[in-house]
Amino acid sequence: MRLQGKVGIVTGSASGIGRGIALAMAKEGAHIAIVDVNEEKGKDTLAQVNPYTEGMLFIKDISVKENVDEIVAAVVKKFGKLDILVNNAHVSRQAPFMETTQEMFNLSFGTGFYPTFHFMQAAYPELKKTQGKVINFASGAGLDGQVTQTSYAAAKEAIRAISRVAANEWGPDGITVNLISPIALTPGVEQWRESAPQLYDAMIQKIPLRRLGDPEQDIGQVAVFLASRESDYITGQTIMVDGGSIKLR
Repeated sequence: MRLQGKVGIVTGSASGIGRGIALAMAKEGAHIAIVDVNEEKGKDTLAQVNPYTEGMLFIKDISVKENVDEIVAAVVKKFGKLDILVNNAHVSRQAPFMETTQEMFNLSFGTGFYPTFHFMQAAYPELKKTQGKVINFASGAGLDGQVTQTSYAAAKEAIRAISRVAANEWGPDGITVNLISPIALTPGVEQWRESAPQLYDAMIQKIPLRRLGDPEQDIGQVAVFLASRESDYITGQTIMVDGGSIKLR
């Protein structure tokens, strides 16, 4: 029970990687605030979390800064503190570089970068009290410059940039800020596998470990480590949880 009594917020946790992290942390004893816009799937995640710990559910649009402030305040009011912030939520659309529009940038930054920034600002006073942990998300799309991912890659690299700044500024407060860059078998990827099995198999062959990560067992367990005291001397780092696909130097 490495997170016994800890309190965490996980955005985009109604399904996929966010749900995997919420469940992994709940099973280690953390109280989890589930944040998403999908009420049905959010309630399902809450039902899976509650046998292990006490959770909260927020069906909120976190592109609205006021909603971010309300979520942080409500979590602290209920549990008395905040130890862990996981900024996982992000929506984007793919298009070739020359077809990428301002609206695509607005979507990617509005659902990914700005909520991450606003949650970090809102959570900082509470994380300072608990010497807490921030876990943000990077992507191979930004690290590798994947085609058709202009707006998503830009937002993810912007998240990496502010995470490094916060790691430097908040280090004296005992707050760590790290990033996970994952590859995982999410519901969306499962649908793609069914519709394009040859492309899926080709992708698997490029991963040294020859499989996609499990949202809970692979990505979630790394998030638990980064949220625990075992990672106290790690900050400002991008942790590649991608089966060896990208090797940072």
